[in-house]
Amino acid sequence: MAAGAGQRLQPLTGLLPKPLCPVGNVALVDLALARLAAVTTSVAVNVHHGRVPLETHLGGRVHLSIEDSRPLGTAGALGRLRDWVDGRPVVVVNADAWCPGGLERLVDGWDGERARLLVPGGDRFGPGVAVAGALLAWPAVARLVPEPSGLYEAVWASAAAAGRLEVVAHHGPFVDCGTPARYLAANLAASGGASVIGRGATVAGELRRSVVWPGSHVHAGEHLVDAIRAGPLTVAVR
Repeated sequence: MAAGAGQRLQPLTGLLPKPLCPVGNVALVDLALARLAAVTTSVAVNVHHGRVPLETHLGGRVHLSIEDSRPLGTAGALGRLRDWVDGRPVVVVNADAWCPGGLERLVDGWDGERARLLVPGGDRFGPGVAVAGALLAWPAVARLVPEPSGLYEAVWASAAAAGRLEVVAHHGPFVDCGTPARYLAANLAASGGASVIGRGATVAGELRRSVVWPGSHVHAGEHLVDAIRAGPLTVAVR
């Protein structure tokens, strides 16, 4: 899922779509694709906001589902992909979270029928719960329509009420990169706490717990602490 506007991550998403923002010098969408590689070779990515750079970045590697007039949400995106899915079960991940590791816990031992969620900590399910991955059987996907809607309302809530939703705990790292503070936290978690310097960046000043995007510059005399330097922007996190 890569069609969102990333408004909470502004002003960074004024430069790049959120799925292309790098964590540990790897675009978030590429980290999501790496997680999926352990369980499938058939991958689709939905695109709306930031369509052109995402198409350029992903072209030829995945099936692109273009949401032209409006973003469709997680359920609507799958509704648009029904013909492509064509009877198969579906694994869903979001391209806006740092969550290293594969999806084996999500798929191992699945009964092929119940909806299954991989939830950080695994201790609750409800509106707004963080999801590190979801697994849906074809009948659940076949009912979805290409209209703006979310999987919580369209599938998960009713499945939970009917006792047909399984929650599997994810005990590894997970950071939702929705805000500059969380995005910085994900980078520092990926680096073990060291500042992250992108390819082609130059650093003549001082960095502490900061991120410098590829091709950006930190000039002599500058002191970046808990900050993100992205091209002409400096985003301080407090």
